[in-house]
Amino acid sequence: MKFFKPGKVVLMLNGRYAGKKAVIVKSVVHKSKQHSFSRLLVAGLRKSPRKITRNMSAKRTVQKSGMRPFVKVVNFSHVLPTRYTANFPLKNVVTFDKVDDPVKRRHVRKIVKKIFQKQYRAGESKWFFEKLRF
Repeated sequence: MKFFKPGKVVLMLNGRYAGKKAVIVKSVVHKSKQHSFSRLLVAGLRKSPRKITRNMSAKRTVQKSGMRPFVKVVNFSHVLPTRYTANFPLKNVVTFDKVDDPVKRRHVRKIVKKIFQKQYRAGESKWFFEKLRF
């Protein structure tokens, strides 16, 4: 599908991360032996950073700005595309072969967390880091 492009922010609809935001890293339309469906490789936030106020200490700010990412292969029908795009340099870090192996996936999550934190501190893609309210 033409609107599932890398960088597009999507909402997860099914499973453990239902209601969470994610960014499309790569989309694959053709089917394979492992997956009998068209799929997306997404990286998202399992836990969003919380609100920070001016009178908080530096230690408290670090605690509040913590986030927990996830990396997952998802069916097209299990995500809802939004009008937002986020410019994260995830293309070289997150790949299908790294997500399939549990040890490599853990390492990829750590790198994704650093990328997300860097973007959050820079103040870019603010909507992505806000908790979804509905």
